[in-house]
Amino acid sequence: MQKTIEQRIRAKITYTEYGEVFFVSSFPQFDVEYVTKLLALYEKEGLITRIAKGVYVKARKTRFGVVYPSAFELVKKISKRDKATVFPTGETAANRLGFSTQVPMNACFITSGTPRKLKLGNRTVTLKHGVPKNFAYKGKLMPELVQALRSIGEENITESVEKRVAQLLHETPETETIDHDLLLAPVWVRQVIKRNIKKSSVNE
Repeated sequence: MQKTIEQRIRAKITYTEYGEVFFVSSFPQFDVEYVTKLLALYEKEGLITRIAKGVYVKARKTRFGVVYPSAFELVKKISKRDKATVFPTGETAANRLGFSTQVPMNACFITSGTPRKLKLGNRTVTLKHGVPKNFAYKGKLMPELVQALRSIGEENITESVEKRVAQLLHETPETETIDHDLLLAPVWVRQVIKRNIKKSSVNE
């Protein structure tokens, strides 16, 4: 009976695509302790890679080493499982929105779910628990944009930063939610966004 369960779990992992994330709860129909032991066994075999306590990923193994999915892809999968809202913060947000070309070695995200650290080889992905205000935004661009601008800092807002803000607002207008979301932003961030809303509408 147990061998059948082992074969079923092994088959599910073997035939999923690279980048898939597995938790003990990914197999709810089976005994938790037994699944925990199996996942640890599969890690030793190299079938999956442990990235946090009870969290595994099917990473691609190459002659150059282990190739992990992007931090953002992994975080999205974990947040979907946790039924949580998540978005990048700090330098991670600035990089994702094109304000910076430098990919941070330690990616950082705010989550409404469980805080945790993921280890992807020599890189770290941190999921921090955010305060309720962080999740009160109605648009998708705005929470990331606010985090990116806060990371850049008021004293470092250059013409190129302003141009990028205008471009992002032009590409993702969010006209129905922008007024609500602006009230949640720090005053100086609100001013930067407001003046670039005008520029983005002129460019249309």
